[in-house]
Amino acid sequence: MGFLKENFDGPKAAHARAVYKGSGYTPEELPYKPHIGIANTFSENSAGHTHLRQLADAIKQGVWQAGGIPFEFGVPSTCAEVAIGTDKMCMDLAMRDLVAGSIEVVSSIQHFDGLVLLSSCDNIVPGTILAAARLDIPTICCTGGPMLTGCLNSQPFMLCDVTELCYGKASKGTATEEEVTAAEYGACPTMGACPSMGTANTMQILTEALGMTLPRSSTIPAVYTDKLTSCRSMGRRIVEMVFEGLVPSKIITRESLENAIRMDLAIGGSTNAVMHLIAIANELDIPLSLDDFENLSHSTPCIVNIRPNGKYGVDSLYPLGGVPAIFKQIEGQLHLECLNVCGKTLGDILKAAPSRPNEIIRSLDNPMTPDGGLAILKGNLAPNGAVIRSSTVRPAMHHFVGKAKVYSSDREAHEAIVNDVVQPGDVVVVRYCGPVGAPGMVEIMEATEAIVNLGLDESVALITDGRFSGFCHGPIVGHVSPEAALGGTIALIEEGDLIEIDIEARKLELRVPEEELARRREKLVLPPPRVKKGFMRTYADNCLPPERGAAMQKWL
Repeated sequence: MGFLKENFDGPKAAHARAVYKGSGYTPEELPYKPHIGIANTFSENSAGHTHLRQLADAIKQGVWQAGGIPFEFGVPSTCAEVAIGTDKMCMDLAMRDLVAGSIEVVSSIQHFDGLVLLSSCDNIVPGTILAAARLDIPTICCTGGPMLTGCLNSQPFMLCDVTELCYGKASKGTATEEEVTAAEYGACPTMGACPSMGTANTMQILTEALGMTLPRSSTIPAVYTDKLTSCRSMGRRIVEMVFEGLVPSKIITRESLENAIRMDLAIGGSTNAVMHLIAIANELDIPLSLDDFENLSHSTPCIVNIRPNGKYGVDSLYPLGGVPAIFKQIEGQLHLECLNVCGKTLGDILKAAPSRPNEIIRSLDNPMTPDGGLAILKGNLAPNGAVIRSSTVRPAMHHFVGKAKVYSSDREAHEAIVNDVVQPGDVVVVRYCGPVGAPGMVEIMEATEAIVNLGLDESVALITDGRFSGFCHGPIVGHVSPEAALGGTIALIEEGDLIEIDIEARKLELRVPEEELARRREKLVLPPPRVKKGFMRTYADNCLPPERGAAMQKWL
């Protein structure tokens, strides 16, 4: 196979070859081999990213083996656990745009022919996919994999358990110092993404469902040597893709996005996946909306027994066949013609997938819940839509009417819960936390974890124009739109108003007469922007609402 990079060939390109020679590359090779960018979100501030240096080395080995030239570069990454309850949590979703933009700029300036995007956590993984779609050059997304499940008192234990303890019993003062210490030492035994079906593992799995990483690779635990061999395979494969011209727009299609939605519903994935998939679709001008999630939810049950929908960790999926084994159970609902980066169709991949259901990957006849793990609610409180992880809601709370207790921050709501201001029969309202109001869309986590840990999840609900961690579960409704900062109905709620949440009817209603709401709207005075400069101001001025992906895509 012939190859020539014109901007590295001939006398006029001597300056480009010289700078790469200064970086340790052989100038004579530069014009005649594909240049492969290795975007690495390595950092030492997250268990999900700490091991990525070793994975990057394995990818580079594969690139060299296949006759390419690898160029590793850094991409920013964060861990939202550190920001829970602080005013910096609002920045977490906006990291997705920073990740996408940094990959876009570096790859364009350096004229890479192909990319391997190495990442692991929450908003970082979808940020890399946004970049892949935007650049549309041959790309493989390489995910870091789940950590192994921890152990406490001979029982499986995860970081989500620590978070619930921190904002429940520990905040209320009913947990001992010994209990807290044991929890923090028992939860994270290895590197990797937290092993519940949080946003990190949801998006790693959906990366494979979209076809953007090699079959079975997304669920390989971070510490398995299989992860290294998989990374070498990706390094070799990306060089082949350059010669084949296999680009993301041939892989991420309307049909593959529907496959990914089916997968998200089948695994009971994070509510954040809704925004991420819509934002990815936007990059490729593919129509996708909340209605697509809602329509597919009715025919796609949640079949995966992974926390918070079940009791196992994501690290249990790989030995059972990983993503292909899950897809196999819903094969009849899928678009089997969709391509994977390996060059095969989904139909071809599933021919070799395990077909026997088990306790963890169940069948359509024995699901965890009869419909998908997500439900889209609408009504006068959320005319543009809201999202609830219905598979984690106790049956008694599928239809709930309660009195509003209104707060403007996660911390304020949390303090009210642990101090018994919030009582059974209440609906906690946390507003001005949306993409514009926060700005950046806060993960409401202190309050939600307290509701569960203190045993209030059968008597107290929560609604917000913010969002939730993938750890969160229970009767909590997020992404309420329009948000409060844009004058949405959630801004008009007053203490004691009745709020109705009805999952089966897909309804979210404020039981206040329209005439009264009109009166309140006339008197509504919106607070001034919380952030007036810097990146978060840029984000707030350029982001779309949550039902359209909440990314900086105002060009749409």
